[in-house]
Amino acid sequence: MTTLNLDDFSDLIERPDGGVRRDAEDRRQRLTVPPGALGRLDELGEWLAAAQGRVPVQPIEHPKVVLFAADHGVAGIGVSARPAGGAHALVREVLDGRSPVAILADRLGVGIRVVDAGLDCEPGLLPEDVVRDRVRRGSGRIDVEDALTLEEAEAALRLGMRIADEEADSGTDLVVLGDLSVGGTTVAATLVAALCGTDASVVTGRGGRPIDDLTWMRKCAAIRDALRRARPVLGDQVALLAAVGGADVAAVTGFLLQCAVRRTPVILDGVVSAACGLVAQRAAFRAPDWWLAGQASGEPGQAKALDRMALNPVLDHGVTVGEGTGALLALPLVQAAAALAADLPERAAEPTG
Repeated sequence: MTTLNLDDFSDLIERPDGGVRRDAEDRRQRLTVPPGALGRLDELGEWLAAAQGRVPVQPIEHPKVVLFAADHGVAGIGVSARPAGGAHALVREVLDGRSPVAILADRLGVGIRVVDAGLDCEPGLLPEDVVRDRVRRGSGRIDVEDALTLEEAEAALRLGMRIADEEADSGTDLVVLGDLSVGGTTVAATLVAALCGTDASVVTGRGGRPIDDLTWMRKCAAIRDALRRARPVLGDQVALLAAVGGADVAAVTGFLLQCAVRRTPVILDGVVSAACGLVAQRAAFRAPDWWLAGQASGEPGQAKALDRMALNPVLDHGVTVGEGTGALLALPLVQAAAALAADLPERAAEPTG
């Protein structure tokens, strides 16, 4: 039996300040650079001003990459190009500075936090500060069994909420969100299909490391079987995450909701964070106003989820590697938007009379 009711977030989450956004729009009209000349940077600056509740907007000075890691049992039936239980290798690449997101973060001067929510490996393979929060080792095969118990789903949600509080309390002013998982896109596609009422084939993509046609068919069949298990619990987000989610997916959902409570803006990466956003939106319809879609990953499930949340990706460069890389690529544009909105001078007042 769980004690967490995600519907409570609907009362806790407010929209970014609409009055401040109008003030930011008014200020933009007075700047020396003509309105519209900066394209989407204007929109991003106004969104940040509303999120911060101030005009002019403050620079983004303390961003953080937060990556939730886990293995998914469904990977064991051959739905991924990566070996089942291999997500710890992705974590090690990040920690060793060998992954794209680690290299970019180092160049941009952005810290990375990796949270092991449900890796299927011995804890001793990774540093204590990574593995200490693990909810369970791996997850169940969502096509034939629950990914988590209800108690584990609640524990993962609360883990994500706690991480969001820790980041807000430490001064993080924007989060770049990603995942390190094997089988995660299968789980994400199941959630998107269930919440959008679509068939498995509509949301089944090729994954970050592209899969062949036979693997795609296995993935599609697994999602179709998982959907039969998801539909009876659509009215209960915790039960849905337990049935066809995973520890990382539940943790990201809790993280996104609590970031919105704490007024911390988040840049989403690929289909996994988008699917978690859909679950969070189901609990609190205002929550997506605190998020940006960093990039279009090419996954059909992500496109479906972003459309449902009315989020328009900042970038579309064909980056499919995942792991927060695409979202991190969007960060310099968001920082540029903040700098321009804050520092561009206003036009001199026209003489009267």
